[in-house]
Amino acid sequence: MIVTLIVVCEVGFWVLLALGLSLRYLARLPRLGAGVLLLEPLLEVVLLVVTAVDLKNGAEPDWKHGLAALYIGFTVAYGHYTIKWVDGHFAHRFAGGPPPVKAPRYGSARARHEAKLWLRTLLAAAVAAVLLQFAIWYVDDPGRTTSLTDWQTTAGRAVAIHGLIALSYTIWQKKPPKGEEGAERRPPVRVDR
Repeated sequence: MIVTLIVVCEVGFWVLLALGLSLRYLARLPRLGAGVLLLEPLLEVVLLVVTAVDLKNGAEPDWKHGLAALYIGFTVAYGHYTIKWVDGHFAHRFAGGPPPVKAPRYGSARARHEAKLWLRTLLAAAVAAVLLQFAIWYVDDPGRTTSLTDWQTTAGRAVAIHGLIALSYTIWQKKPPKGEEGAERRPPVRVDR
């Protein structure tokens, strides 16, 4: 039941996002569109409540409860970022808005961008770890909560791996190819007459 609810929440996220943006830009109802977008967090609240009720009713804590915690953590950390990104693309494509700003591709700007994404992953893992810890305390049986502590370790691994990827952008900064914006320019050649 928990896995089905996670899938429903993910599908619901994209349906509410498409509906909210369609109302905002296509139907020219920005307030109603914003109201629909504000319903997004309710999906995670429903998932959290159902997961807690499932544990309260004596369900064996397993990978489904850990996955629910990671999903909620990811949505807390990346939900607004994703909505903003899709909003920019939707406004450009359907409402004549300016082209969305692309992520930097080179140098220290790219390294900063990757570091910010890593901080989001850190937040996602922290939220998931806290939710999992509350579940562990709630069940209060170390023999039954091994899978939940395993998910905390998985969240930590995700942070470490993403941290190494972000660090690689700092250590090995990619330089723009010649002729592309931001590339080093040669001084103009002076021709004497």
